[in-house]
Amino acid sequence: MTALTAVTVRVPAKVNVQLAVGGRRPDGFHDLANVFLAVGLYDRVTASPAEELRITAAGRDVASVPLDASNLAARAAALLAGRYGFEPKVRLHIEKDIPVAGGMAGGSADAAAALVACDELWGTGASRAELLGMCAELGSDVPFPLVGGAALGVGRGELLTPLEVGGAFHWVFVAALGGLSTPEVYRACDRLRRESGDGDTVAEVAAPAAAPALLAALAGGDAYALAGALANDLQDAALSLRPELAETLRAGVAAGALAGIVSGSGPTCAFLAPDGDTAAKIAATLGPSARVAASPAEGATIVP
Repeated sequence: MTALTAVTVRVPAKVNVQLAVGGRRPDGFHDLANVFLAVGLYDRVTASPAEELRITAAGRDVASVPLDASNLAARAAALLAGRYGFEPKVRLHIEKDIPVAGGMAGGSADAAAALVACDELWGTGASRAELLGMCAELGSDVPFPLVGGAALGVGRGELLTPLEVGGAFHWVFVAALGGLSTPEVYRACDRLRRESGDGDTVAEVAAPAAAPALLAALAGGDAYALAGALANDLQDAALSLRPELAETLRAGVAAGALAGIVSGSGPTCAFLAPDGDTAAKIAATLGPSARVAASPAEGATIVP
């Protein structure tokens, strides 16, 4: 253990600029080609010594944050402590600014931040590879907030390859009231595929792959090209569960966005703007729930 009294880690949200979903595997999961881009909306997680594992929270959507052992950040602290053979005697205070259950990996980001904060607080000295391995154990979206920037995630999305980004991209995010269950969205995706007659199994759905045009747009920092390449195989499923999101997508494009997309499993809608000034104008048009952020953003970082 170290003599530190508290460690704070800042961690970013993500947007999926491409989410290609393979067919349903026999184990119920889906192979993915998931192009993540970290954006400048951040949670902060502070770890400090305590008599037992405790979770406290403040900020946006705090009423929706579980304050018990089911919280992914609590599970992260317990996993790290168990790996090194001691009890997770820590208080984790989460300052929320990433929408909860909005498809922007807020809970996953908090778990990544908790691992980094507890590793520093306890002086466990876990390597980057070990931390990423624990992230993957916690969930397929947890490794990316640790890394940040841009990355292609394959497997269930947890196996990351960093991607080049040639410039800044400007976004507007509109969080809908109420969340969407990720498993429910995947089930809806499978259902829609079956109803289309194409089937939903790995034998019937093409293997997912990152689109070369999208990767080129990221590398070139070309917002217009990226707008034309945005793709989310879960979007139709999210819209089938929350039809009102279609109107939000239309409103964002009408306000000046180059393109709009449901972020991940939703229900947050992400709008790509040509520049920061236009992003601010789009947000003003879409109302108080709209948030402006730029990307790429760095991954989980200890705050001095």
